[in-house]
Amino acid sequence: MPKVIASSVRKGNILEVDGRLYLIVTAQNIHPGKGTPVTQVDMRRLSDGVKVSERWRTTEMVELAYVEDRPHTYLYSDADGNHFMNKENYDQIAVPDDILGDAKPYLQSEMEVKLSVYEGNAVGIELPARVTLEVVETEPVTKGQTASSSYKPAILSNGVRTLVPPHIGVGTRIVVLTEDGSYSERAKD
Repeated sequence: MPKVIASSVRKGNILEVDGRLYLIVTAQNIHPGKGTPVTQVDMRRLSDGVKVSERWRTTEMVELAYVEDRPHTYLYSDADGNHFMNKENYDQIAVPDDILGDAKPYLQSEMEVKLSVYEGNAVGIELPARVTLEVVETEPVTKGQTASSSYKPAILSNGVRTLVPPHIGVGTRIVVLTEDGSYSERAKD
């Protein structure tokens, strides 16, 4: 395992601490006016999902797990998990829901994703930055409200709730950011 200084750890990295793998959820370098700079991280244990907070001096060494990021295509979901196919060798891998987390509602058939694989098991997923979805429920368009900068709630075709501009109606296809589920723009198709 390669060792790196704690200040270089970023969100999405996978560390090995005490023989267990942890996914970094947040990482922040803190430089107090007085005292030693530290790196504060919140991480999730991959084996059971327990969240842990750690604080290291910025010069301490931590073990970065060797994880391969491989392109995969999403195929389908069933009782055994969510199935992906490696684009290079056509091997299939089943990924449990807890690894996908908030990403699961955004999966679409034939979607290209990047799976992080450690010793043959998927430990993380990276979705495309944007997906196109249809608005299935929202308040009706109010005449004259289109110039307003206020947003209204909407439910998308994947079941996720988000806020959309007032001129967006039911049946409109919109582009959503997968990182936080926020509205980006009206789809151009």
